[in-house]
Amino acid sequence: MGEILQHLRILGFTELEAKCLHMLAESGTHTGYEIAKRLGVSRSNVYAALQKLAEKGVVLTSHGEPTHYQSLSIEDISRKIETDLQASIRYVKAHMPKQDAHRTGYFSLDGDAKVTDRLRDELKNAREEVLGDLARNEVDLLKADLESAAGEGVRILLATADEADVEPSIRQFQHLRERTEQPQSGRKFTLLIDRKLAIVGTLGCESAKVMLTEHPAMVELLQEHFQHAVVLSELHRDMGAKLEDKYGKNYKKIIQKYIDGKPAEGNGKLVEGKRRKKK
Repeated sequence: MGEILQHLRILGFTELEAKCLHMLAESGTHTGYEIAKRLGVSRSNVYAALQKLAEKGVVLTSHGEPTHYQSLSIEDISRKIETDLQASIRYVKAHMPKQDAHRTGYFSLDGDAKVTDRLRDELKNAREEVLGDLARNEVDLLKADLESAAGEGVRILLATADEADVEPSIRQFQHLRERTEQPQSGRKFTLLIDRKLAIVGTLGCESAKVMLTEHPAMVELLQEHFQHAVVLSELHRDMGAKLEDKYGKNYKKIIQKYIDGKPAEGNGKLVEGKRRKKK
């Protein structure tokens, strides 16, 4: 019973209204006195809840003394709630003030479920283009949403380590980062939607997070990040063997020279990161 009451509250009923409605649906017609006695609640509170249910059109009242109450069928209640919700949604969409300013702040969400739901919502809002750097897991997770957007004419370009099974209209590029398992920190991903909304986050871990912003600097950064992935993918496709021979797998020799701080084969000694002491 607890779960059904929770969902009734989500649909706009108070806890007491939900309990009264559930009892009427379960046991049939009752007076307010009978309901109050069975629920162990004051009659005044029960009568107020029943009055609200009658005003919402989900409970019928008899004429005469004492007044008897009967709930509509669950099918009728569902249709009424759905009709009212749709009417409210249409009104809000038509009259709610529109946001003209960019979301230049940084907003975040935590947890796999919340992150996934937000990604799906933002993909539904895409109108022209989606640029993504996604692991195969995330492509599979968002496959239906990506294909739905592509079906609406949105251009979808993805940088992935492993090619995913998606519609041919979704273009995939193999990025050259090493495939490393990161069970604790999660799988990192980026999405750039309509070159306006930048999304950066992690999934597949206890501390899954996503950050969203329309800040121009982050939007430009993700755009350049994706463009570099595409350029490297094309170069590696045409000249892979030569590039790997000269620069190492995933261009490791270049990275080691400037970032890793490890000597690369054939490149001699590297400058130490620490300053030498003056004599």
